Amino acid sequence: MAKSLGVYIHIPFCAGKCAYCDFYSLAGSDDLMPEYQSAVIAHIKESSILLDGYTIDSVYFGGGTPSFYGAQNLIQILAALKKYGHVSKNAEITAEMNPDSTDPTELARMKKAGFNRLSFGVQSTDDGLLKSLGRLHSFKQAEDAFYAARNTGFKNISLDLMYGLPSQTREAWADTLVRAAALQPEHFSCYGLKIEPGTPLYEFKDSPFIPDDDTQADMYLYTVEALERFGYRQYEISNFAQRGFESKHNLKYWQRGEYIGFGAAAHSFVGSERYSNISDVKKYIENIKNGQSVIDYCETINDFEKSGEYIMLGLRTTHGISEEEYRAIYQCSFDGAKRLFAEYIKNGWMVENNGRWSFTPKGFLISNTLIGNIIEEQTKQRFLVGTPWKEAGLDDVQVELFESQFSTPLFDGMR
Repeated sequence: MAKSLGVYIHIPFCAGKCAYCDFYSLAGSDDLMPEYQSAVIAHIKESSILLDGYTIDSVYFGGGTPSFYGAQNLIQILAALKKYGHVSKNAEITAEMNPDSTDPTELARMKKAGFNRLSFGVQSTDDGLLKSLGRLHSFKQAEDAFYAARNTGFKNISLDLMYGLPSQTREAWADTLVRAAALQPEHFSCYGLKIEPGTPLYEFKDSPFIPDDDTQADMYLYTVEALERFGYRQYEISNFAQRGFESKHNLKYWQRGEYIGFGAAAHSFVGSERYSNISDVKKYIENIKNGQSVIDYCETINDFEKSGEYIMLGLRTTHGISEEEYRAIYQCSFDGAKRLFAEYIKNGWMVENNGRWSFTPKGFLISNTLIGNIIEEQTKQRFLVGTPWKEAGLDDVQVELFESQFSTPLFDGMR
């Protein structure tokens, strides 16, 4: 039986760069789109041998702004995946959309081509806040785009929202949740604003108009409570869904499933290797044309590192982790971790259910610290059974991995 694989396609083009965005994306580079399209399809073709051993059960077009890239280009890339890989008939196929670049005719073409899930970047229902973020749409446009998708036949729609925005109050955030929930999407992704160096918002990072961590924490806990009332179950730190509509592709990341990324700056995890592509559209195109590698970083993950990733990724979800699953990856005592779990449960940060441990909303708020303690304890356990520290492969490497790439902080402002 073929193994399952997720595919991520990075579309780095935007109509305009948002004030908070630190993803690799470009505004005003539309002239590069034709060559980029050819490069991505050529990359998929040359990866056909790798794809051959898998059944692709999720495809995710992220960005950037895939809807700005155009339905025809997205459809051609999906067709290439179907030609050179084995895409399941039941695959979840998602495209990120911005309301200002959503067209009903293009939605119909995408639906016919096999796209079955859309993720709209709404961020707020307050037009003033949207303008301050550099968003190019109004909430009315978001509503119109949502209804156009519904009328086209899309039955799996996610909305991205952000809290902790400049001058945003808890009451304003509550209003956003109510108005967004009134649309009755199947899924929500709710992220706290994180102001990153190099973004236009960074010069305001110390402004009194930016809600502080305590205010964001209050907004987060309210989000969990409110969305639960509206019928959305939390299944990951920042993600909420009606029953049966959890994002299969995103869960692949948290459950350590295999995935491959195409396009500039895309990441992959295949077998025991994690690698990333060049974060430069022109260089990516050039290397594909010349038959050169587009990988700029690659590492092989050993079993102990896999067990650490299992902890830090699994504890992002409400499904959590178990001793049995941990020991199936790496044979090491779990006693130290369980002692910490008992303390976390006592403090209201964690729950245990049938041998699985997961964080409560209060635990998610400080999950970076809690998970760091668990990984440190497991590293000690490995040391205690005779493995030298330097071979543990953890120290600062796993902590950096946790914070920067594979298990981002709660208030990360990421989709």
